[in-house]
Formats: sequence, structure tokens, C-alpha cells
Amino acid sequence: MERFLYKQLLTWKSQDKRKPLLLQGARQVGKTYLLKEFASKEYADCAYFNFEQTPELRSLFDSSLEPGILIEALGAFIGRKIEPGSTLIFFDEIQAFPRALTSLKYFCEEAPRYHIVSAGSLLGVSVGKTTNFPVGKVSFMTLYPMSFFEYLAALGEHMLLRLLEEKRTTIAVSPEPLPEIFHEKLTRLFKYYLYTDGVGGDFLLDQ
Repeated sequence: MERFLYKQLLTWKSQDKRKPLLLQGARQVGKTYLLKEFASKEYADCAYFNFEQTPELRSLFDSSLEPGILIEALGAFIGRKIEPGSTLIFFDEIQAFPRALTSLKYFCEEAPRYHIVSAGSLLGVSVGKTTNFPVGKVSFMTLYPMSFFEYLAALGEHMLLRLLEEKRTTIAVSPEPLPEIFHEKLTRLFKYYLYTDGVGGDFLLDQ
């Protein structure tokens, strides 16, 4: 399933001065799926930690937030070495444990060679409740529910998607509607998109 945010993840990975990444978004929009797919395609290994499913992880952060100590402890927890650059460290449901959020500051300052992503819901609420949030030490991205354009890509309708994108970019200078045959197909697919809990839409089909 193609999500357009994937390109931004690739840009983040390639940055020389890369900060830990914090992916925000409502529940069930695909944050975990996207980051795991990113890890499987772009890294040799993924060290995955879920602070809701595995609350005992919190004890690893109790004594110290020094990155070297945490890396050793996290590696021992999963039973394999965490390699800088080739292992993607993934803190999931990070809003459940503010101390893990705080640790991102020290990874940014003292161990930027490690690639770290995190995901959480209602992070705006979490940020407001903690004074130890690593302001300026993380990169933010937000994942929204699948758009209609992403839905078309997931269906393999790449030619139709390209036609729609071209129409969206040229509509100001070329206001003619799409040919009826394409309009009917897009209308039908848009209805399917709404039936499957699609939210909103990136294009007005009656243009």
C-alpha cells in the first residue's frame, strides 16, 4: 500500500544532520504499518519497541537516558546488536511513556549516527503535559487517513491518477471538465473510497 509520505521518510533518512523522527497521527491511520514497511525496505534490521504492548520496556529508561547505555539495554532486550545506520530503531506508542520522548533529545545531541523513528497518537496532548519534551531535537511528520489519490495508487490506477493530477495542476488555465468516461469511473471509485472509510478527498470530481 503506497503512502505518499514515504518520500519524505527517504528524505529524512538521507539528511546529514538527521534528528530523531516523530510521526504523529490519529489512531488506525497506518503509522506503524508505514514505518515498518520503511524499515523493511530501507534498512538491514528494525529494532521495534512498543511502549503500550510491552510496558516492562520502561524499566530500561529508569536509571539513565545516556544513549550508549540505552542502546546496550535495548539490544539486550531484543537479543541482537543495534548497528548505527543499518538498524532502524522504532519506538511505537511513544506517547505512553514520556521518558522515552525525553530520550530523543539525548540521541539527537549525543548519538545522531543512530536512526530513530517514533510514532504516537494524541501527541499534541502529550506535549502539553510534559515539560521535558525535546523541543527542537526532533523532526515532525503527520500521517493523515489515506487520501483519494493514495487510494487510486493502491488500486493500481496509476494512469488515471496521473490524469487526475495533471488536471488538478492545469485547471486554472484549462477549466474544461474531464471526458465523461473518466468522470464516471472516478465518481464510482470515489464512492468506493468513501464506503471504505475514506476521509475527504483531494479533488472535486465535478470540476
